[in-house]
Amino acid sequence: MKKLISEDDIKKLLKQGSNVLVKSKDSILTPLALDLIREKKIIIIEKEISESGNLSNSDSQLQLIKKIAIGSDHTGFKIKNILIKYLSEKGFTVQDYGTYNEQSCDYPDFAKKVAISVALNENDAGILIDATGIPSAITSNKIKSIRAATCYNEFSAKSSRAHNNANVLVLGAKALGEETIKSIADTWLSTPFEGGRHQKRLDKIDEIEKDHV
Repeated sequence: MKKLISEDDIKKLLKQGSNVLVKSKDSILTPLALDLIREKKIIIIEKEISESGNLSNSDSQLQLIKKIAIGSDHTGFKIKNILIKYLSEKGFTVQDYGTYNEQSCDYPDFAKKVAISVALNENDAGILIDATGIPSAITSNKIKSIRAATCYNEFSAKSSRAHNNANVLVLGAKALGEETIKSIADTWLSTPFEGGRHQKRLDKIDEIEKDHV
């Protein structure tokens, strides 16, 4: 039986502080619901229906990202500011860890601040921007419990979240265009971790982190 999603359902979602709607592929959105979704820039995630009639991945598996730590070096300064505005307008809370101008600076300083804030659960996730997206990822991954992923298209963004449960997205300001970066960020932020066999592999990574200092 197809489920009807009304404007009231979307209002309830917003009251809960969420900007992500999880729905089955055959659910029907009313016109008023669609208008409110567009107005509030709500992200829609479609899930498969299991034989029991429930969503195959429960809502509890969907780790909603609301608070984002963001940082960059001088090469990523401009796109950082663009992303702060873009994500804030979508309802995310974004905390800027610098840099705050285009003067030459060292990427490890800002990557460290963002990664530590995520590791301490001060923010739900982090975004870092440098020239290529590589050095800030290397730096971030030195912090325990951080899984920083350099993403260069929507596929890598989706995979890093669904399979690797990445908690820091790293982007290359000189390697990607502005619209591509926005699209990657959208995909990354709206993709939940799938768990299952992927969690087993992450557990092995955790063991390596514990055993080899």
